[in-house]
Amino acid sequence: MQKDIETERLVLRPFRLSDSERVAELAGEKVIADMTANIPHPYEPAMAFEWIQTHQTQYIEGESVVYAITLKDCDDIIGAVGFPLLDHGLGVLGYWLGVPFWGRGIAFEAAEALVDFYKSHHGLTELHVMHLAENERSKSVIRKLGVGYVENMMRHMQGQNREICVYKSVF
Repeated sequence: MQKDIETERLVLRPFRLSDSERVAELAGEKVIADMTANIPHPYEPAMAFEWIQTHQTQYIEGESVVYAITLKDCDDIIGAVGFPLLDHGLGVLGYWLGVPFWGRGIAFEAAEALVDFYKSHHGLTELHVMHLAENERSKSVIRKLGVGYVENMMRHMQGQNREICVYKSVF
């Protein structure tokens, strides 16, 4: 069973199907789609429901893990953090945060807690993370995590070629 992870301000918990409306509300902002590789716009509650339905099976099979980010004083989700790919000690980190919660260090706090937890409890030995070249907020999170820059590359996503920055660290 996927365990909750607590930080000073946050609780990272498994998503519930009842979170789908809130996911669509937050992730459905156009700026979120513009700054992420995998979130389309518009993003409907049914899409969020389908996404959440995949989490438990993928976690049990050890393929990925996704956590809802919540504030300790409120169970409403404010974003997501996870490893959309887990493979023999390698974790590819991904995250998004609702616009009202930007600029408060929450994405870093959530990402750091997840990485530390997986290093300690699940044998994470290598971390990969990417961001769109224009996404300065993600760049800041990754730098604070101390993940080493590797290269920029072009990748076709959401119908267009986009420049991404690639980072990797081995522990």
